[in-house]
Amino acid sequence: MTRRPLFAAATAAALLAVIVIGSLIAASSSDVPPRAASTKISGSMVVIGTGGLSWGDISPRTTPTLWSLLRDGASATLGVHSVHANTCPVDGWLTLSAGEQAGDAGGEGAVGGLGDSSGARPPCRALPPLVAGGKLPRWGEYRAAAGANGFDASLGLLGEQVASHGGCVQAVGPGAALGAARASGMVVRYQPFDASTLSSSLAGCPLTLIDVGPVRDPGDANPRDETRPTTSRAQQVAAVDARVASIFLAAPAGTDVVLASLADAGATERLRMVAVTGPHFGAGTLESGSTRQPGLVQLTDLTPTILQALGIPAPPSLGGAPLRFVPAHERSDQAADERLRALLDYDESSHKVHTLVEPFFYAWALLQLALYLTVAVLWRRGWGTWAQRQRLLRATRQVAIIAATVPVSTFLANLLPWWRFSNPLVSVVACVALFAAAVSALALLGPWRRWQLGPLAVVCGTTVAVLALDVMAGSRLQLSSLMGLQPVIGGRFYGMGNVTFALFATATLLLCIAVGDHLVTVGEPVKAAATVAAIGMGAVIVDAAPWWGSDLGGPTALLPAVVFLVLTILKIRPTWRQLLAIGGGIGGFILLLGLLDWLRPAESRSHLGKFVQTTLDGGAWDIIVRKLEQNITLLFGNPLSLFIPVALVLLVRMLARPASRAPVPLQRSFAVIPLLRPGLIAVTLMWVIGFVLNDSGAAIPAVGATVALPLLIAIALRALENEKDDANEAGPALTRASRHRR
Repeated sequence: MTRRPLFAAATAAALLAVIVIGSLIAASSSDVPPRAASTKISGSMVVIGTGGLSWGDISPRTTPTLWSLLRDGASATLGVHSVHANTCPVDGWLTLSAGEQAGDAGGEGAVGGLGDSSGARPPCRALPPLVAGGKLPRWGEYRAAAGANGFDASLGLLGEQVASHGGCVQAVGPGAALGAARASGMVVRYQPFDASTLSSSLAGCPLTLIDVGPVRDPGDANPRDETRPTTSRAQQVAAVDARVASIFLAAPAGTDVVLASLADAGATERLRMVAVTGPHFGAGTLESGSTRQPGLVQLTDLTPTILQALGIPAPPSLGGAPLRFVPAHERSDQAADERLRALLDYDESSHKVHTLVEPFFYAWALLQLALYLTVAVLWRRGWGTWAQRQRLLRATRQVAIIAATVPVSTFLANLLPWWRFSNPLVSVVACVALFAAAVSALALLGPWRRWQLGPLAVVCGTTVAVLALDVMAGSRLQLSSLMGLQPVIGGRFYGMGNVTFALFATATLLLCIAVGDHLVTVGEPVKAAATVAAIGMGAVIVDAAPWWGSDLGGPTALLPAVVFLVLTILKIRPTWRQLLAIGGGIGGFILLLGLLDWLRPAESRSHLGKFVQTTLDGGAWDIIVRKLEQNITLLFGNPLSLFIPVALVLLVRMLARPASRAPVPLQRSFAVIPLLRPGLIAVTLMWVIGFVLNDSGAAIPAVGATVALPLLIAIALRALENEKDDANEAGPALTRASRHRR
């Protein structure tokens, strides 16, 4: 195939992919209801704010009012993560005011509003009392902190939007004053919480914000917190339940009432609770386009929900999306118990997995390292008989293949409710081991085990299939998994996160090596190139599609690696102009995807469309800087991370001069498997681009290596085994031939 038809075919394939994705985007947006276009307020809502309250605090006996909300209203777990590691009451109310992540300046010793000089989270400050004239104290500090945190939060947005449409906001309690304030810090209508005067408070404005006080955990509070409680947690929860009951008695008929826990209970970050009842909400669950998970929403969804309820169009720059009500099949205590179990699963799994990630993977990596070093030392020193050393090689190769199945098994483990057991570390390890054993058996016991790349193809094919199907099904396995998405952090709730992408892309390229090498070996290079292109483009579409992977940086790293591998198979060396054209085509492909997603309604856009809107609003540079800072923080925050760029440089040098830099077993593998070296170059190219372009990009080569390195060791050991077996078989024949010559 000549170069010109090749590039014409590549262009046609890219255009076809864009057309398919564009038509699917258009189809997926046709069911989205149009946004409200009203210029006048047409509804009413009461928002009750508390903090530290979780679904685990709710029961029919101790909190009857809150239980009735679960039984008769729409409920969800609420991610409250803001600009700090844990969210204080001030942070939660400011986020409600801005519709974006915002937080307190941190008080004395804070740097940039993000913490003290040691990097520790500053203590929570008390909610400021409203002074004479309606001007909030510390408002200038809050605005300065909002400008410094890089989230483009406009404090006072909620109050300004309501006022600009002819309405008013009644604030009851100090936290509500923060949520109702205008951009200047003025609170026009305010009164302290008083159950006896609530009826008059709820009748004056279409929107009423009520602060019923936070729940603070005495055992989890920072010793310097100004919000340290003087009563037990149970007493605080009971007081909140009583105040909420008085509000329901005073609320006018026909008004939707929201109860939201806007902050953490102390230093520990966890998912919280939200429930809505009223004429537009009944028994059921809440969903949001920002999370795409049933029964899981985030704090930034509340502001657009309020605006929608009042008939006010939300600014397209807001990161959240209005809450949607999904009715339950029945309304009963039993159905409420089932919903509560699902809500508790979100909270318990996200909380328990958050503390298990580091110990699990440190232990796993150290065990592998100890094994490989032990085998290397024993082999080099000539331990045991030849048969014993051969058995050691085979056992080590099998263990390496088993190790490569662990990443995908951490996702499959979420098929079982491991978080419900008393010892979560033991239960999650057992679940991972169960699925690793199943995938390993498939790889090591099937007829493909005789093919040198057979186990690799099975492990990588399984990894690609599981992650692709999970993304298509809504990222259920990724959520709260050891290598997946962490809802308590709130960075991403669906699609391909950086860690998932690293596994998915690495496994895809390794699968391309196995399939392509087989076809090249049997003399079908064109078929090999077409197959690799099909696998690679399928992976790119799964990763880039807004309704699946919704990834911006991933396709930019994976697509060049696939193109390089296809050109290598066809033995085509592109010119610099062609390389620039390929780069421009890849950039145009990603840009067109973003534009197609941006054309959808704001509440239906994924990360791609939201980035385009942010760019149009002039905030793209802030996002780029924030992602760069996150990458640098991850790289220098852990001394082990500094080995990542060093390892990449060494890997590039080894692949550039394999005859002198690569270990001998790997050199033999390069000779036996023609596509192995160019395939590893493609993997390295993807890692380097992903490392540079993504936030948390330093994790991409490190995570990708958890699949690639064990499989590479297995390939090298298999080559060594085959060479020694051939030598043993040839030995007797050579001996007989020499005797015959004599």
